[in-house]
Amino acid sequence: MMKARLYYIYDPMCSWCWGYAPTWQRLQKELATEVEIIYQLGGLAKDSDELMPVAMQKFLQQTWRTIAQQLGTAFNFDFWQRCQPRRSTYPACRAALIARAEGKEQAMLAAIQEAYYLQAKNPSNIDTLHALALRLGLNGDDFMRQMTCPQLDQKLQREIAKVSAMPISGFPSLVLSKNHVYSPITLDYHNWRTSYQQIKAQI
Repeated sequence: MMKARLYYIYDPMCSWCWGYAPTWQRLQKELATEVEIIYQLGGLAKDSDELMPVAMQKFLQQTWRTIAQQLGTAFNFDFWQRCQPRRSTYPACRAALIARAEGKEQAMLAAIQEAYYLQAKNPSNIDTLHALALRLGLNGDDFMRQMTCPQLDQKLQREIAKVSAMPISGFPSLVLSKNHVYSPITLDYHNWRTSYQQIKAQI
């Protein structure tokens, strides 16, 4: 009998995913032997070279403050002065796909989140992602070649389409697959046990 699968659906630049990270790491650890855990990219914002509108910048800064207040998550607000923010997360998603092929998707996710939220660096920029790839031990030239490869973009688009057909409500989301039935899992930012108990009851 196939082991149940738990899909963790995220975007590397999703601030709520950053807020959920500590709870998710604990839940993932507790479920390691219970289910097959699969990371899937949702693709929050398409490629764009345009500067993020001021209204969107203010909205996201307020979102950061809300997450910090509710969850105690650390944010470096210097990002909004040091960087030219763009509403573009697909490059970070592609970097995660490249890292996945090397067994380093989770490491790349953590590196992108820390660079963005703690170090005030912009993961919408290829040079930022290239530096993170080198730090993780990936081949820099190969990374840059793949980042502009049409096949990688096609792979990302297929994954986004697959995820959009799942019972999700934004990012992050958890979806349990058992006997080809997909079930949404309640995501509790404060307590990993909420999701754990629901998953255990279904597997």
